[in-house]
Amino acid sequence: MSFYEKGTVRIHYEEAGSGTPLLIISGGGLNSTIAGLGGSSSPFNPIDEFKAEYRCIAADLRNANGGQSSGPLDVDHPWDAYTDDHIGLMDHLGIDKFMVLGFCIGGPFIWNLLKRAPNRVVAAVLAQPSGSRPENRDHFYENNMKGWGSELTKTHPEFTAEMVDRFLIKMYRTNPDFVFTVTRDFVRNCQTPVLILPDDVPSHPYAVAMEAAMLAPNAEVSIFPWKEPKERIPLAVRQVRSFLRAHWAASCARPSIAAE
Repeated sequence: MSFYEKGTVRIHYEEAGSGTPLLIISGGGLNSTIAGLGGSSSPFNPIDEFKAEYRCIAADLRNANGGQSSGPLDVDHPWDAYTDDHIGLMDHLGIDKFMVLGFCIGGPFIWNLLKRAPNRVVAAVLAQPSGSRPENRDHFYENNMKGWGSELTKTHPEFTAEMVDRFLIKMYRTNPDFVFTVTRDFVRNCQTPVLILPDDVPSHPYAVAMEAAMLAPNAEVSIFPWKEPKERIPLAVRQVRSFLRAHWAASCARPSIAAE
């Protein structure tokens, strides 16, 4: 069991495998944990699938119920606070360039990583990414108030209901559009290769995933549906594997990276 600490932030993380660094972000919303990678939050366990080829790195999200990471609620910069944790962890491990695979809330986190650290993320896979539905803008605010915030205030008395409310308003009501963390213009100009595996449930709208795929100039898309029947999941995993291999090899072949 390993921890990365910076100030009052303490992040629990685990590693498996060796070689090319692959940051993995579990689904489960603000209750994203390492344990979730083997549960209902992930149609497949990416650590089991990729640890033979990659240095897989996963962490409990800060203040996730059921996790072991902790830190303040940054009510003014919630998305960036989580991205600070992801970047800080990679810095702690001495990793410069890496690839990233994220489920659900990992989608907005990945777009924010691409905005904050564009020269470090070589390629990204967004599986069943979260997005905002115009007909139900409050979906994530309401779900997290019930499924995350109410439990958090019970186990962490230092966090009040008012703090949780302000935190979630900033996350999900201040810019309640598209993928929350970046604009369509950003995606349109993002040069990082991305592979999108769309879903079509309230938290993972197909339309938003496909809009991002159409906008991003170096985007690829999986078959759809790829989770049902379950026999299709290995096909999606093979596509993820091929995508990661190809783009890491391509990045190493570029003089600017190979010379570092």
